[in-house]
Amino acid sequence: MSDLPEAFGGTAEGALLARAVEPTHGKTDGHTREGACLNCSAPLDGPYCRMCGQKAHVHRTIGAFLHDLLHGALHFEGKIWHTLPLLAWRPGELTRRYVEGERARFVSPMALFLFSVFLMFAVFQLVGIGAPTDFSSSVNVPDPGRPGAGALTGLREARQGMDDSNPAAATLDARIAALEEAQREPARPLRTDAVAGADDRTVLLDEGPVRLTQTRTGWAFFDRGIEKWQENPGLMAYKLQANSYKFSWLLIPLSVPFVWLIFAWRRRFGGYDHAVFVTYSLCFMTLLFVTLAVLGQLPVPGWALFFAAVLIPPVHIYKQLRGAYRLSRFSAFWRTMVLLVFIFIILVLFLDVLLVLGALG
Repeated sequence: MSDLPEAFGGTAEGALLARAVEPTHGKTDGHTREGACLNCSAPLDGPYCRMCGQKAHVHRTIGAFLHDLLHGALHFEGKIWHTLPLLAWRPGELTRRYVEGERARFVSPMALFLFSVFLMFAVFQLVGIGAPTDFSSSVNVPDPGRPGAGALTGLREARQGMDDSNPAAATLDARIAALEEAQREPARPLRTDAVAGADDRTVLLDEGPVRLTQTRTGWAFFDRGIEKWQENPGLMAYKLQANSYKFSWLLIPLSVPFVWLIFAWRRRFGGYDHAVFVTYSLCFMTLLFVTLAVLGQLPVPGWALFFAAVLIPPVHIYKQLRGAYRLSRFSAFWRTMVLLVFIFIILVLFLDVLLVLGALG
C-alpha cells in the first residue's frame, strides 16, 4: 500500500515533463475544422451542409455533450421558453399557431407530452404519491373459525349494566364464558370445495357450509383477471401504476374522437387539429399536477391546492378551445361543459384498458 502514492506521484511527474517537452502535443479545443461535411462528405461553403443540413462546425467537448443532452430533453435553446408561457396563459394561441405551421419556435406536442409524463411520475415517486401496493394492513379479512371480538364486547357491556338478580344475567354470563373460551382455542381449518355449476365457492366448517361470495362473470378472461386482483391486490396495483405510465399515450387516441364529436359539423377542423389540441391540453394538465404535487410538500394550504386542481383545468380548457378554434364565449363554454363529461368517460375507458393490461400481464 505504501508504494501506491509513489506510483501516482511518478505518473504525475512524467505527465508534467512530457507537457514541458511537447506543450502542443495532443492539445485540442474540442472543435473540428473540416473542409467537407463529416456526415455526407459534401464540400462545405457555409455554417451548414447544403446536402444534408448538418452543422459544419462540430463540437467534441463535454460541454457540447451536456448541451446536446439538455437540448434533446427540453429544447433549451429557446423552444421551451417560447412554449411553456403560451401553454399556461394562451394555450389556444399556441395550438392554433402550431397547427397553422409555426413549428420552429415551439416544442412539438408529443415531445412535450412525453417529457411531462416522465416528469410527473418522477415527481410523484419522489413525493410518495402512487397507488398503494401493500394491502396487508388495510384489508381486514375476518376469520370464520373465531367469534368476532365485537360481539363479545357488546355482551360484556350489556352485562355490566345488568343487576345480578336479573334472570338474563346467568344466560349472558354463560354466553360470555363460551365466547372467551372459543377465542382462546386455535382457529379451525377451512376446507374449500368447488361446487359444480355454482357461481361461487363453498367454505365448509365443522358446523356446516358458509357461503363466501366470489364474483364470477362467466367469461374466463375477466374471471382470471378478477382472481388475480383477489389473490394479490398489491401486485396488481403496482401493475396498474406502471401501465398508467407506459400507456399514458393512449389518452390521446381515446380523447380525439370525443373532441371530434363537438366539432363534427365544422368540417374545416380535422383530426390533426384535434390531436394537437388534446396533446397540448394533456401536457398542461400533467405539468399542473406536477406543480401541485411540489406545492403539496411546502406549507401551502390544502384548500388552495384543492381549488386549484378543481378550477384551473376547466378554465384552461375553455381558453384553449376559444383560442384554438376561434369560438365565441358561449360556444367555447358549452363545449367545455360537454368535454368535462367526456373527460370522465375517457378516464373510465383508460382505467378499463389498464385493468385489462394488468390481467394479461
